[in-house]
Amino acid sequence: MAARALEFLTLTAVRSGEVRGAQWNEIDLTKKIWVVPAERMKAKREHRVPLSTQAIALLKALPSKNTGALIFPSTKPTTKLSDMALTTVMRRMEIEAVPHGLRSSFRDWVGEETAYPREVAEMALAHAVGNAVEAANRRGDLFEKRRSMMQVWANFLSTRHR
Repeated sequence: MAARALEFLTLTAVRSGEVRGAQWNEIDLTKKIWVVPAERMKAKREHRVPLSTQAIALLKALPSKNTGALIFPSTKPTTKLSDMALTTVMRRMEIEAVPHGLRSSFRDWVGEETAYPREVAEMALAHAVGNAVEAANRRGDLFEKRRSMMQVWANFLSTRHR
């Protein structure tokens, strides 16, 4: 389960705590969206995450889709994975990094390998964009642009692991 959680984290570029606490009732498989509630976000604001076809396939392959149940439980169905569980998977794979580093890899890839604007990448990472005035005036979350970018990211990852 920890390996699947790490894969989902990589595909979505979210923080490990968000993945480890993810529940089935936050996911809409039809609309390909995951809505992380504000109380589980670092900035305490709801975050909509577009799900690539690869992320949807991963979710559909998992057991249990009970509303309110954890998507990536530990050995106890009601207990979430520890942060160390994801790090342990990376160590077993002999990757000298931590889960949070995968977010940095995503950000580097967007900046160096794509033409997506900085703001789109930053919103995907649920970072604040711009100064306080700009943030106060921003109403949208660039969701459709992020959807496109996350699918390109998932395709890039798929070609790297064949």
